[in-house]
Amino acid sequence: MKLRENYTCPLEFVHDIVKGKWKPIIIFNLRKGPLSLSELESSIEGISQKMLLEQLKELKTFGVVDKTTFEGYPLKVAYYLTTDKGQRLLEAVELMQEIGIQMMVENHQTDLLDEKGIPYQKFIKNGN
Repeated sequence: MKLRENYTCPLEFVHDIVKGKWKPIIIFNLRKGPLSLSELESSIEGISQKMLLEQLKELKTFGVVDKTTFEGYPLKVAYYLTTDKGQRLLEAVELMQEIGIQMMVENHQTDLLDEKGIPYQKFIKNGN
């Protein structure tokens, strides 16, 4: 994916970097530190390895994700968020996660949160 030459606002620029189903989820899953390709793939339900590699390549091109390649056989690669753009975008993705949790609680859709062990008690209003 290439960035366009003309934008109408900075948000449009960032949207082009993170748009799609998987990029925010990849960023969120890298929040705790470097992960191998297989660890990352197993942490994201429904993503194919081909799609994951494509999305990682795009995020790497934009300076959001980078990778370390370790010597030896078999080849081992670890992906991680960059300290500048990656960590800043993580802050935005974590806020989006909180908003999603709050909306699921408000709409009585907590089954998935329970299933995944995602805490949501702070979003329950008194009297509900």
